[in-house]
Amino acid sequence: MWLAALATGAGKAGHSLEGSALARNGFADTAFAYYGDLFLRPQAQGSTTADVKAGEAEVLRQLLEDLIDTHLQTSPGEGERRILHHARTELTSTQQPQGSGDFVRRLVNVCTTMLALPGVRRTGQWASGRLMAGHLAQVTRYLARAEPDSDGCTLDARIRNRVLSFIGDGPTVVIAHSLGSVVALEALHQHQGPVPLLVTVGSPLCMRTVVHPRLRPQPPATPHGVERWLNYWDRDDIIAPRPWLERDILPNSRGCQPVSDRVDSDGVWVHTATKYLAQASVAGPVVEAIRRAGERSSA
Repeated sequence: MWLAALATGAGKAGHSLEGSALARNGFADTAFAYYGDLFLRPQAQGSTTADVKAGEAEVLRQLLEDLIDTHLQTSPGEGERRILHHARTELTSTQQPQGSGDFVRRLVNVCTTMLALPGVRRTGQWASGRLMAGHLAQVTRYLARAEPDSDGCTLDARIRNRVLSFIGDGPTVVIAHSLGSVVALEALHQHQGPVPLLVTVGSPLCMRTVVHPRLRPQPPATPHGVERWLNYWDRDDIIAPRPWLERDILPNSRGCQPVSDRVDSDGVWVHTATKYLAQASVAGPVVEAIRRAGERSSA
């Protein structure tokens, strides 16, 4: 699906030949680093909010608070402000003593309220507050640096190792979506090879209460091998409310730091990677970077 979307965006950007080759998976060696299975707990049916532990739920509450407050700072319309203030009131009530199950249910209710925001409702990013909470819970579990396996390797380390296993030693263009942008930033600090282009879409990297202060290493900086970093955000993407990564991510030794740009997707599910990759402004630089990386490898 990612390749098909990228092929569509390449065609829009005037790279029709490369787009056709991408659709056939014939333009470059590609790999998709999937790690969703690593979030499954033993004896669990899936990664849902029912799997959220007490400590993770508190971080999830902080994450929702950060989302709400950041959206309020962007001066939304009166209708949006009413919804956000309602969600903020619901979130405040979660600080009262209660059982962990009730705590999680209240957080799901906050998510359900936020789904009434005009942009989110129109694009249908999540079918329910429970699905949205489950998605956000994966961010909190990664940043918890916990859940060691039998070898003592924590969940976040297992995820980074999975991603690094897909990245070769030669010039590699990396595209990272949502939580994947957090994983990519940290993993690429462990990677020694050149990255001509890093593209992040729908990124929560600069959520300053929960994500930004928990990134490793601190202070957050562009990985040393990254030569160019483009970050894209959509106004209706609730996960990327603070889009300007260059304000919060330090440059690396070559002076590279993120450059953010807005895209406007139509239809539904704007948070998905495919919506971003189908944009000419996103696919164009990716295709050009892949072409140059191929020329470097064959030189």
